[in-house]
Amino acid sequence: MNKLTFAAPVPTIISISLALLIWFVIPEPEGVTKEAWQLLAIFIGTIAAIIGKAMPIGAISIIAIALVALTGVTNPGKPSAALNDALSGFSNPLIWLIGISIMISHGLTKTGLGARIGYYFICLFGKKTLGIAYGLTLAELTLAPVTPSNTARGGGIIHPIMKSIANSFDSNPESGTSGKIGRYLALVNYNTNPITSAMFITATAPNPLIVSLIMKGTNSDFELTWLTWFMAALVPGILSLILMPLIVYVLYPPEIKSTPSAPQFARKKLDELGPIKLPEKIMLCVFGLLLCMWAGIPEMMLGKEYAVNATTAAFIGLSILLVSGVLSWDDLLAQKGAWDTIVWFAALVMMASFLGKLGLIDWLSQSVGSSITKMGMSWVGGTILLVLIYVYSHYFFASTTAHITAMFAAFFAAGIALGAPPILLALILGFSSSLMMSLTHYATGTAPIIFGSGYTTLGQWWKTGFVLSISNLLIWIIIGGAWWRLLGYW
Repeated sequence: MNKLTFAAPVPTIISISLALLIWFVIPEPEGVTKEAWQLLAIFIGTIAAIIGKAMPIGAISIIAIALVALTGVTNPGKPSAALNDALSGFSNPLIWLIGISIMISHGLTKTGLGARIGYYFICLFGKKTLGIAYGLTLAELTLAPVTPSNTARGGGIIHPIMKSIANSFDSNPESGTSGKIGRYLALVNYNTNPITSAMFITATAPNPLIVSLIMKGTNSDFELTWLTWFMAALVPGILSLILMPLIVYVLYPPEIKSTPSAPQFARKKLDELGPIKLPEKIMLCVFGLLLCMWAGIPEMMLGKEYAVNATTAAFIGLSILLVSGVLSWDDLLAQKGAWDTIVWFAALVMMASFLGKLGLIDWLSQSVGSSITKMGMSWVGGTILLVLIYVYSHYFFASTTAHITAMFAAFFAAGIALGAPPILLALILGFSSSLMMSLTHYATGTAPIIFGSGYTTLGQWWKTGFVLSISNLLIWIIIGGAWWRLLGYW
């Protein structure tokens, strides 16, 4: 009870030093205001603390909000206005969309519906090892639209199913038999996660942050709706999901290729779950209702006056689960991840927003764009270079959120300055923000869970991630670009 929980000393010292260095030592460049430079100092210190895990991301965000309010960098000499600015992120509806959706997704675990869906697909496709891989892939794809925590989806729901299947074939790290089937399924289990995260705005927490940054980068001229995002991701996403298990199969073929007993194993698990219960039925109905509202079906069928905002839809879904008793208020209070996301999301959106308003993003984008122009590149070559730098710099990040917050707005603005079509650039960078999670065993929260189960070596994980990063980028840029052209998006 008397124990103190201190911040990690080394990353704390580094983050504070960086902030003080920018604030007091490095002069602001020509064309950058003093306030913008000082906010950058707080921002860089915050990102450094997040990357170094000085404290939990929510705690770091509270400190960042306090510093913005205290220093008054957004509104000098006006303490009340500065406080309003510091808290402005909490009024962003996208923040509440993702927080509420995380709470809703708890119903998949609580009711057992998530596991039931997973085992059902194994029953359908599980006679071959490749079929099991596609069964796991389809299960995650089905859950992705209403599971904004990619960690909960890939690591909390699908991974236990994958492990139970591997164990049923006596394939486990403890006995040195991962190569039988476990290594292959673990790599598929993980590398499905970045692709499904890219396919829906509501499939991973940082996606609404990207939508917000795109709107700010285009002065609200272009908004990625849930349906627009899904339609853009549909073709390249399906192709990536089809090819990924095949590529992993070639890289690390499982010793067991025929699995005639897998469907029986899955049926046994379904029998243990028993017949579908009322809470699961309600959860399934809410699932369908949310997809209907997010896809804009009421508006398409009944007219614009029946359009439902995506965040409003999430609140409606959560309200139904509360009224029906599928979820209780205590269940929601226990969702620390949801409340944590709301806090850090609000802080990062607020700082990114004011860096734009104070002119720093424009200055940075012009500097980057000018450097690329001096290399004699067209907007096509410049855009490809920006995307490659953006994606492969993720080797240096242990947080997708930190990476997006640190680099997305500047790279998006730089690409526009080069002459890239804004919507094309927004889609490539937006989807790449999830696809880059394939690279390392620390790239996102799902990675340490699956890697930590011991089915693969570090070399196998990184090799697979690098190969799939190339495959995914080629699919999403070339085929995706053609698909978006066909849709009339650019």
